[in-house]
Amino acid sequence: METYLNLEKLSNDLKNLFQNQNQNEKEEESYFDFEIICEQNQISFKTHKSILSSRSEYFKSLFNSKMKEYQENKLILKDVSSSILFPILNYFYSGKIEINLENAIEILIFSSKYLIDELIEIYNFEKFIKTSFFLELEENHLNSILSNDYIPINEIEIFQSLIKWGKHKSNINQKNQELEKEEKEKIKNQISNIINKIRFIDFTKKELKDTLKEDLIPNQISQKLIQFQKLQKNKEKLNQFIEKENQNSFIFKSRFHFLTESTIIEEKEHFNLIKEWINDNEFFSKMKLGFSTKKEGFDCRKWHSKCDDKGKTLIIIKTKDNYIFGGFTSIGYISDKSQWSHNYGNNGYIPDPNSFIFSLRNDKNDRKPEKFPTQPSKTNYAIYYHLPYGPNFGGVNVYKSHDICFNSTLKSGDSNFGNTYNLPNGITYQTNESKNYLAGSSIFDVDELETFFISN
Repeated sequence: METYLNLEKLSNDLKNLFQNQNQNEKEEESYFDFEIICEQNQISFKTHKSILSSRSEYFKSLFNSKMKEYQENKLILKDVSSSILFPILNYFYSGKIEINLENAIEILIFSSKYLIDELIEIYNFEKFIKTSFFLELEENHLNSILSNDYIPINEIEIFQSLIKWGKHKSNINQKNQELEKEEKEKIKNQISNIINKIRFIDFTKKELKDTLKEDLIPNQISQKLIQFQKLQKNKEKLNQFIEKENQNSFIFKSRFHFLTESTIIEEKEHFNLIKEWINDNEFFSKMKLGFSTKKEGFDCRKWHSKCDDKGKTLIIIKTKDNYIFGGFTSIGYISDKSQWSHNYGNNGYIPDPNSFIFSLRNDKNDRKPEKFPTQPSKTNYAIYYHLPYGPNFGGVNVYKSHDICFNSTLKSGDSNFGNTYNLPNGITYQTNESKNYLAGSSIFDVDELETFFISN
């Protein structure tokens, strides 16, 4: 028996099915069952759920969850242009895509955000900046790339790559670590039109201190960074300074690299709020998505195997009703019982005066995003650890007393908000309003849960 393969014809037939969607519209309209609309220019593409779900874990989860988009057979994308979406959808059908200087970064970013693993492997930005291809970029292309808010690597690596680019364009030997004053001035001059695209606010304190010591930053920018360092202890003046500088520069605007991994957080405003609430640049510059129910499933024990003893930990939850909330612990989920404030054998509480829970999307009550710290008298009950349970916040060892609780599965949870963490103004503890506040109901079904920490 002989097997006959004609993958090229299959690829072309599927490509034509997608590309010819607007021809003979009446005849072929019934073939398509899902529409994707680019909000930026209101261009739409007709697609097939079966193709999308087989090519992207994001779409597979979207359709399995039976959410609003599934019911309406329509998805509106806010963060991508049609010029990027078209080649990606065309790739879904044909298996072919052309990646060039103009589209490379945006394709990588979209692929990271929407879980298109094949394209992430094909075009890895971390590898790209180490290639000769990167060094040969024209200034306008590099400027465009670094203006992007979603480059998924640490900012210090981006800066170091810019310096290598500056050396290359200035004909300075890359191996030369001890630079003469004249060579430094050449590099400063070469990068002068691009350096304001580096997000120095995402540097750790040590990284910023060491970078300034190297004396490779043009004077105008370095003076602002020195002033930024001096204002660290005066939050009010620091915020005023940053707000003023952000009108003309990118250097104090965070890059949203963690949004390339999160499929829950889509709004920059929400990212900014979480970053402001945690107030730890090192955590934000190095944290990674350590667990996602989209990839790992809803098993609590698997969550513990991935997320225990990781230190500072951020939890983000999205319910089937589209509520978004979560919590942060500066201590983490510690398995060592000797560090628990209360030990009840297989379970106990972890003290954390800096932990908080938060609400980001609360459409039912028309509430704005808000942070809720622990009540001062209950910081010893901030985090509840129990191996069969998930990432729980608060409680006083009373059944169903936890502010956020997952019992034996991450598919559903319950909330008795206000037990350990502060309630919003005007809301009383143990009322329907307090119990329903975070998720719309005291018992909620989870659409997705993500956990971020600094990976070892």
